[in-house]
Amino acid sequence: MLKFISLGCKVNSYESDALKELFLSNGFSDKDNIIVINTCSVTSIADQKSRQIIRREKRNNKDAVVAVMGCYSQKNADYVINECKADIVVGTSNRTKLVEYVKTFLKERKPIIDVEPKPREFKYESFGTFSLPSTTRAYIKVEDGCNNFCTYCTIPYTRGVARSRPREEIVSEIKSLISHGYLEFVITGIHTAHYGLDLKNETFSSLIEELLNIDGLYRLRISSIEESEIDDKFIELLRTKDNIANHLHMPLQSGSPTVLKRMGRKYNVDDFINKVKRIREARPDIAITTDVIVGFPNETEEEFLETVNFIKKVNFAELHVFPFSAREGTPAYKMSGQVSPDVKAKRVQTLLELSEKLKENYRKKFIGKELEVIIEEKDKETGLMRGHSSNYLMLEDDLPESSIGKIVKIKVR
Repeated sequence: MLKFISLGCKVNSYESDALKELFLSNGFSDKDNIIVINTCSVTSIADQKSRQIIRREKRNNKDAVVAVMGCYSQKNADYVINECKADIVVGTSNRTKLVEYVKTFLKERKPIIDVEPKPREFKYESFGTFSLPSTTRAYIKVEDGCNNFCTYCTIPYTRGVARSRPREEIVSEIKSLISHGYLEFVITGIHTAHYGLDLKNETFSSLIEELLNIDGLYRLRISSIEESEIDDKFIELLRTKDNIANHLHMPLQSGSPTVLKRMGRKYNVDDFINKVKRIREARPDIAITTDVIVGFPNETEEEFLETVNFIKKVNFAELHVFPFSAREGTPAYKMSGQVSPDVKAKRVQTLLELSEKLKENYRKKFIGKELEVIIEEKDKETGLMRGHSSNYLMLEDDLPESSIGKIVKIKVR
């Protein structure tokens, strides 16, 4: 049993997949009793889930080597070894050394901890290029770390500042995956568009431009991009390149100017709405989705209503809504005026209901139109084949299973 458990973001999923291929290329197989857990620490619930899964896997697989990596173990290495009883612990660097550490542990049976104490000094850790079994969508990690240090976020402290992956490695990986049948690539990172900040004469937009010109690349999707990082070149790519997905995820977090200031965000609401206007001039029917945090310390009802009204003004296609989670070590953790769980829950529900209306309104624009869809899977309940369009609508139709991985046109109903 060579088992990999990935919690949290798509970056973790990418790293787990890459590490599994590294284990397999070094002689390990499913016959080996090894469990690797990639942890998350974005919220207190994520911390709790990480602890629970480490304990569960250790309890249920007493003879297995349990190795733990990721954001939670970066902050809590001693706890993971002493309380959760993991055998090997690394943080958000030295993941590629796990192959070596497992071999050492199998010989010596002594716990191993290798967590660098200063994540801001980490260099980009390359997993090399790899090719997953052929499906339809591949996540491509292009950078690690974040320079923003928003007042509520612990990730820059666990992941360090932005470090970019070598461009030639990114291009090589995509070309390899295209040759294995992949049609869609999702560009991702801890703060994706921070790519290039640590390099000379490199920008995120210039990277995207080169990737869009790779032969055989059918669709390129950006996992997330901040308003301030969408420059003139990127907007021109939206205008001129059909293979960049008709969907952008632009984190908002709050539509209240005063809350944004307390959050330490790098933009204001006027900047945001003006950038959305320019994007829609280039791509009139683009789907723009967002993240919103409710219940930030001292968020009043008036500030929350500012967010609600701003969301309606932007007319997003969908919202991802999160209650504020106080993270120890961040400035927001010490702020007075913590909002009660009941108020946060009510505000979450309000925005989820708004999200459903926005989602329905966006979809209605396309009813009766045929959109190109990459068929991804068979729906277990309906038996229909389904997949995503360029603007991230999930569409389904009565098609043979052989259509998985194929591009088909489906009418929106």
